[in-house]
Amino acid sequence: MNAVGIKEIEEIKKRVRLCDYLVVAQLFLQDNFLLERALTFDDIKARLLGHWGTCHGINVAYANLKEYFKDDTGFSFVLGPGHGFPALQANLWLDGELEKVNPQATRNVDGLEYICKSFSWPDGFPSHASPFTPGVITEGGELGYALANAYGVALGHPEKTLAVLIGDGELETATAIDSLNLRNLLTAPGNGRILPILHLNGYKISGPTIYGRKSGRELFELIRGFGFTPVLIDGDEPETFQEALREQVDSPFYILKTEKGEGGPNRHQDAHQIPLKNPKTDEEELSVLEEWLRSYEIGELFSREEGVLI
Repeated sequence: MNAVGIKEIEEIKKRVRLCDYLVVAQLFLQDNFLLERALTFDDIKARLLGHWGTCHGINVAYANLKEYFKDDTGFSFVLGPGHGFPALQANLWLDGELEKVNPQATRNVDGLEYICKSFSWPDGFPSHASPFTPGVITEGGELGYALANAYGVALGHPEKTLAVLIGDGELETATAIDSLNLRNLLTAPGNGRILPILHLNGYKISGPTIYGRKSGRELFELIRGFGFTPVLIDGDEPETFQEALREQVDSPFYILKTEKGEGGPNRHQDAHQIPLKNPKTDEEELSVLEEWLRSYEIGELFSREEGVLI
């Protein structure tokens, strides 16, 4: 895995923008998916379900890891906060993985409309990751199991490298925090490599997270106590993420620090689920939603005629 160039950095940024747009479109839209006209109330779903707050961080991690490990056939990405399913689905759709099991999920305008209309909708896709999704083995609301599952996959498989994204609220669960002890069991030769990534956005559904309120020194010492080397990724710039991945340290434990709900109209706990509650009936909220969607400049990333442009 070599240092990425300017072209690759730009591709990562475009991928994150497109997937962030797809998340918002899945959460809100039932029509006008490419913003080819002004949004109206009729374009908005009558029933808004899902989680936005964690999704930008998921997209940042996925895009950077996919680029860095693109030549590693033994690499896998493991998602802990499965309630951020629209981000996972956006990436699986973009890579053509969803189309392999669902022929309607094509990488063109028809497929885009299909995944957006069907998200969190009867007979469509659930709001959380589920075994209907390629590669998913547990329901996305079951927080805390990702790291233990990854260690199980790595056991006896030295060809495996698994990056595990863990929510900071998720790390408060007994299963997740105790799974950090598994590092001591897989240090022997003959096992794969685990790369934990704590997504530190500071908030969960009910308010601030414990780890988001610890000092940097306290959090780093906690991580060191489990035998890992903490590596901070402060912000969503791909240059920073790629530099962190290139650091040669023993048993790295990455800390991806972004703002909860980054890119959207609200932050922190107000962004956890649906940050705009009434865009179907409130003109001001509809205008905010349209401004939010247009900020991703979807016309640079997707064409009705050509499909995905990145």
